[in-house]
Amino acid sequence: MQLPREVIVGTDVLNRITEVTQRLNLHGPALIISGTKSYKAAGKKVYEILKQTNKNTQSFLIETTLTNDITQIDKQITKLKPQILLGIGGGTIIDATKINSNQHNIPYISIPTTASHDGIASPLASIKGPDKHYSILSQAPLAIIADTDIITLAPWRSVISGCGDVIAKFTAVKDWELAYTDKKEYYGEYAASLALMSAKLITENATLIQPSNVSGLRVLFEALISCGVAMSIAGSSRPCSGSEHLFSHALDLISTNRAMHGEQVGIGSIIAAYLHGTNWQQIRDTLKQIGAPTTAKELEINDEDIIQALKLAPTIRTDRYTILNKQQLDYKKCQIIAKATKIID
Repeated sequence: MQLPREVIVGTDVLNRITEVTQRLNLHGPALIISGTKSYKAAGKKVYEILKQTNKNTQSFLIETTLTNDITQIDKQITKLKPQILLGIGGGTIIDATKINSNQHNIPYISIPTTASHDGIASPLASIKGPDKHYSILSQAPLAIIADTDIITLAPWRSVISGCGDVIAKFTAVKDWELAYTDKKEYYGEYAASLALMSAKLITENATLIQPSNVSGLRVLFEALISCGVAMSIAGSSRPCSGSEHLFSHALDLISTNRAMHGEQVGIGSIIAAYLHGTNWQQIRDTLKQIGAPTTAKELEINDEDIIQALKLAPTIRTDRYTILNKQQLDYKKCQIIAKATKIID
């Protein structure tokens, strides 16, 4: 079980990077992994701060988690032999950092520049394969430093996406419980409770989640970090990823007009809650309150793509039993469900 030892969320907290590394007894060469935009937003400042006390600080920029980029980071680590990695950016950058951190057994610090999904604190990473994404167990960050001054500069849509990803835990936990009941799969009460608490935190504080409200942003970050911890405790993504995520992954394969991950997962949660016979209207209403899309039109996705994605979703991960497997959906059932939840007309 891997858990972050330090979590710092607040204004102007990038300046505490040296303090954190010293307190965690992290010495030796440091390698910053970032993207072009995130380096301008935060990476350059972290580099300049660390360079004052650690002359062996280097930076390396990537843009994706394609195999080639992962390999390039691997080569940089082999060449520079850093003792600490710092992932500065969105989910793509932090995933690439945690993969290499795990491969080389080097601790890393997660410094998110957006709040778009729960990968900032989880031990799981997503790699883009030639035909789909793959989730692999990597390594949790030793510390997380989330500077709200930086994150508020990101598009507001990324915050909405992050909320959608957290709200999805309502149905992810339902699917996990179902797998335990029907397939005797391991179910962790504590990890499930932590994930549910995160989803409830967003639902109960939805009115705070609005532009320029730092309190709402802090609530979201606390929820995202708790989700990451839940996955660390469970040793898998089970408490945070269920049928709603499979729907989103299927939509990625079918639709050329992709929305953000959390936006798609939010729509998937409405469908999953309906199939579970729980209060799908509450999930829809919370998503509406924070400004998230709740229909195919708002998602800018064709109605047909929604139906086909729902039909395809159970085949995305054959090892993950969810309500989609139990329902055995055909095209007509998928169409009826999408209309009943008002996702399509």
